[in-house]
Order: sequence, then structure tokens, then C-alpha cells
Amino acid sequence: MDAGRRERVVLVHDWLTGTRGGEKCLEPLCRRWPDATLFTLLHKRGSVSPAIERTRVHPSFLNALPKVDRYYRYLLPLMPFAAGWNVTDADLVVSLSHAVAKSARTPKAVPHVCYCFTPMRYAWHMKDAYFQKTGFVGRLKAKAVDALLGRIREWDRRTANRVTHFVAISNTVRDRIRDCYNRDAVVIYPPVDTDFYTPSNQTREDFYLVVSALAPYKRFDLAIDACTTLGKKLIVIGSGQHAAKLKATAGPNVSFLGWQPDEVIRDHLRRAKALLFPGEEDFGIVPLEAQGCGCPVIGFARGGLAETVRPLGDSNEPTGVFFAEQTTDAACDAIERFERESDRFDPRAARRQSVLFRKDRFESELFGYLDSVLRGAPAEVRKAA
Repeated sequence: MDAGRRERVVLVHDWLTGTRGGEKCLEPLCRRWPDATLFTLLHKRGSVSPAIERTRVHPSFLNALPKVDRYYRYLLPLMPFAAGWNVTDADLVVSLSHAVAKSARTPKAVPHVCYCFTPMRYAWHMKDAYFQKTGFVGRLKAKAVDALLGRIREWDRRTANRVTHFVAISNTVRDRIRDCYNRDAVVIYPPVDTDFYTPSNQTREDFYLVVSALAPYKRFDLAIDACTTLGKKLIVIGSGQHAAKLKATAGPNVSFLGWQPDEVIRDHLRRAKALLFPGEEDFGIVPLEAQGCGCPVIGFARGGLAETVRPLGDSNEPTGVFFAEQTTDAACDAIERFERESDRFDPRAARRQSVLFRKDRFESELFGYLDSVLRGAPAEVRKAA
């Protein structure tokens, strides 16, 4: 690249339908390169931050479907066709991918860095959580789904070769990249807004908290069943396709608030006894936002949570309690253990843990890595060691 010429950067993101963890990773890239072209499957205008909205967003043909933001997850079979992005004019391509964004085609001389949230979970490690196989009709559907997912996995593995450099959001995801694509990756943890999620002088109250999109694989049925069994007050902040089913099984001690603004979420994190996080996540920003507010975390001891929470028993400054099985009994035991040993949880320790993942750390690590790629850092080995 000529000295003094500003780099031409193309960004690729799966879809822009709301501000979640992925969009919080995309936003710093859009601020650094405001003139970047941004390819995506879908764009619901006004659903993401101004920095993202100001880029030159190019959605796919799926965006023309009426009210597509309400049902796009059911369009999985069409997504590989819609993701036919051919980049011809760029010095660097950065895709942020948990579905199809990494499939962007680039010229051989152009590096393509994929910031990978996870290999497509629908087709790989969590397919059973998304596609139920109960009953005769369910088993018939399962055969068709398995055939479809087999083709999608082949496509997903093949298009991984379009990426020159993989960056994983956690060691958990790095392992998945090796398993699915036989590729290695560096690890750069996502950013946590520890300037916003801060402690307060408010007294902790007698309720537990869930904050998340309510998807089946997140297993918030365990949090609801455990609190119902124990008679503990639980507040659920979030919405999603699993909300109606969760409400149907919840006891009178469980309150559903729907999705709430960040200020309301922060207020609850400052007052909750603990955050419940029973799913296996790729990384999990909410538990770190909770710790930023001095709030302990009770969760499943796998996935990203095992990298971001210091569990009781393994640390002199614990910030949470883990349970080893995704069962109601295990979740109940963890809650009861937390209550027995609640005096061991120091909100200052939780705060120190969260600050390790602050936003400026993310930007320094990611931009340092991208600058090295622009300077000609070699591509990652195509076959993992």
C-alpha cells in the first residue's frame, strides 16, 4: 500500500437488526473507517448505532422481503445464496461472522480477517438445540433438516478457505474453529463498556436476574425452573422466540419485563443478588457487564463463561458460582451454595475482573492486529497444527 494513502476497508456483518454483542464489536471498526463499505444480509434502519448507520451499508436481496427482520432466521437455506459478496476494490476485508459473513470473496492479494463469534451454530455444535426431533412429525422433519444442514456445513467449511486470518472471540471459539475448519486463530476478547456498567451505592435486593435474548440454546428454562422450585424471585429482561414457552412454565415469583434500555439493565445489575447465566455461550458480554456493576454470576461451567468469571473454590477473589450440568437440580444447588457463602463475594473483585475486558483493550488489540495484517503479516496456517 502506498505511503500516505488511506487504506480502503470493506466490512462484512451477518445482519443489522439490533444492537447486541456483535454490533458492539463492529462499531469501533465503523468509527475508525467511516468511509468503509459495509455488506450485510439485512439492515433494519435505525436499529444500530449512529456510527454503523453512517457507513455505506449494502444489504442483500433478502432485505427487500416485507418485514423480514421478524423472521429472517427461518431463511437459513437462502443465506448462502444471499451472501454472494464479491469484493474487488479494497486493501483489507474484515468480516464479523457467526453465520455467513466470512464467505465474502476477495482477490488473492487482499487479506481477509474474520473476527469469528463462532462457526455457524445452527449447523454445527448446537443444531439439536435449534431443531427439535421429538414426535413422529419431528423425526420426519429432522431427516430433511439433517440433509439441509449437511449441505450448509459443506458450504461453511469450503468458504472458510476465503479467510486469510481468523480471530476468535474466546478460546472456546478458537477450539470450534479448529474442529470445524481445521484452522487456527488468535484470540481477542470482545469489548465491555466498563465506563457505563459501574457499581453504585444501592443496596443489593432479594432477586435474581436474567438478561438476554430468549433463545432455546441459552437454557433460561433452567433459571426459571430453579427459581420456581426454590421460591426465589427472578426478573427476566429480554425477548425472543422462546419467551412464550418460558412464560408458560414460570411460577408467580418470575417477572418478565421484555427488552429494556441499557439504563434499566444497568439499574437491575446494580441491585440484583446475582445474574443467572445457565447456557453455554461463545463468550458472553452480559456476565462481564454484571461484574462491572459488582454483581456476582451463577452459571454453567462451560463456554466463554469459564474464561470470564472466577468461580468459588478456584479463586481467592471469586466472582461467581458454577454448576457442571445443565439440570434444574444443579442450578438449584449452585444458587443455594451462593446464598450459603454470599459473604465471600466482594463487588470490588467483580469490578476488577470486568475491567480486564474494557473497550480500549479490545480496540488496542484488534487494531494492532489489523495494522500488522495491513503491513503484510503472513496469513494463518490453512491447516491447524
